[in-house]
Amino acid sequence: MPTTPPARPGDPAYEPHQFRQAAESFGTDAQRYDRARPRYPDALVQRIIAGSPGPDLLDVGCGTGIAGRQFQAAGCRVLGVEPDERMADVARRLGTEVDTATFEAWDPAGREFDAVVAGQAWHWLDPVAGAAKAARILRPGGRLAAFWNAFHMPPEVSEAFVAACRQAAPDVPFLAQAMTQQASDGYQPLFVKAVDGIRAADAFGEPEQWRFDWDRTYTRDAWLDQMPTQGAFTRLPPEKLTQVLEVVGTAIDAMGGSFTMRYTTVAVTSTRAGNTRTSQTA
Repeated sequence: MPTTPPARPGDPAYEPHQFRQAAESFGTDAQRYDRARPRYPDALVQRIIAGSPGPDLLDVGCGTGIAGRQFQAAGCRVLGVEPDERMADVARRLGTEVDTATFEAWDPAGREFDAVVAGQAWHWLDPVAGAAKAARILRPGGRLAAFWNAFHMPPEVSEAFVAACRQAAPDVPFLAQAMTQQASDGYQPLFVKAVDGIRAADAFGEPEQWRFDWDRTYTRDAWLDQMPTQGAFTRLPPEKLTQVLEVVGTAIDAMGGSFTMRYTTVAVTSTRAGNTRTSQTA
């Protein structure tokens, strides 16, 4: 689901990066975030690596290092940049080197990279400033790739969850919307802004969109573990969140205790202009 704040995500004037307080809410339970959030398709990781001139990778808004560890396992040398020290601390303990800073304020200290990636995070940056900074630290032919996991809830599941949210939190109407937003509704404005930012940087080739479809089956406990990490729920009062989880859990029990979610991972990507270096091995 989109992790943007609930204020008119379909509005063309909507700018998620102006709501940094929402992004900072994810660190309230960083260990749960790392445990429960879905990973990214291996095919995406491999395609980014294959399209980059070498193994040095910067993970922007790395959070707890979920994406970074996948790239490390595939042979990359990864540095993360993360503004939330709580998230960065988990990433370090799990094996990723992290600088604590916003990407805009971060000092690369002369370092250059073959790829700059951002998993579920690029919308928290000013898209023009972010692309321009990525261009400055990428080697010629280096790849910028911002990607998001969006879920498509089966109709019978979404209907049950909407009813549960309305029952448990009728005074928080955006919860029901957040439980049912589809990729085309909740994420398309983010893709457009990312593409526009890359073009405005005037340092990249024409942006592309890559799409990867996959499924994940959730048990009751697994879904209730993930829900509190989603942007619509991270700022709910604890007693209200408990009510929502109890009612959603009952709905999952009525489905037999599990359900299958369809995910789409979309990457907005482009390469920095210039001659591509000979590929290196890690």
